[in-house]
Amino acid sequence: MKTILIPTDFSENSWNAVKYALEFFKNTECDFYLLHVSIIYNYASGETPIMPPINVEFIDKTVLKQAKTQLEKLLKKIDLLPHNPKHHFYTLNNYDYFIDAVRAQVTEKNIDLIVMGTKGASGLKKVMIGSNTGDLITRVKCPVLIVPENAVFKEIKEIAFPTDYHLFYPTKILNSILEFIKMHDSSLRIVHITKKDEEFTEFQLENKEFLKNFFAEEKHSFHKITNKNIEDGVQSFVESRDINMITMIAKNLNLFQRILFRPTVEEISYHTEIPFFVLHE
Repeated sequence: MKTILIPTDFSENSWNAVKYALEFFKNTECDFYLLHVSIIYNYASGETPIMPPINVEFIDKTVLKQAKTQLEKLLKKIDLLPHNPKHHFYTLNNYDYFIDAVRAQVTEKNIDLIVMGTKGASGLKKVMIGSNTGDLITRVKCPVLIVPENAVFKEIKEIAFPTDYHLFYPTKILNSILEFIKMHDSSLRIVHITKKDEEFTEFQLENKEFLKNFFAEEKHSFHKITNKNIEDGVQSFVESRDINMITMIAKNLNLFQRILFRPTVEEISYHTEIPFFVLHE
């Protein structure tokens, strides 16, 4: 049984995340929690968002009531999709700061994975910084599956795992990747984006060998892309391999931020088409 949290603002990209999650876990028994967080901001200084005095009656009768109606509509919309008896749906309706609401539900419901939709050309660059999704993947210690607005579920044949081998990955993190590989009978493509003539240190070689041994029983391969720009290297690898998903470890901040937050070209298609599976220790 998997417990999946899907935050929704009832937009098209959040609906796309719902559809993707149902397809991704189509053969897995899941409890899906659909969370809508109603946030009312008051800009006192023009810069700092603060929570206004809470009028409980207003929230109950207006804000939460409207959200409840929207959540009921969402359940009916889901019901029109091909039915899977292994999937169960529950709605959650909060008035809170977004990150606080998500953290509370992750703890209370023992959430295994958060599925979150994103929007925008080069969406992680132009939209996600400072947004709910950007905050979520950096501030909530729970695995997150990021579903871009143009992502359409396809059989997960190949998963890219960019790494610079500078960090040792605990078995718990690698087991999460392994679970997805087994779930979809996928191949793991471990890719290192390197500058020309860059040599491995002994520590990097040891980490690579550990990954080789860990995934020895699974379909996997190691790749090296020579490119001074990490984002361009990932883009070319995704295109050359027809990658269906990218998995990242949030602790590897330099690589993580370069790939997700600082694209240097006008449009990087992996930001708008390829789902990201982000893991935390």
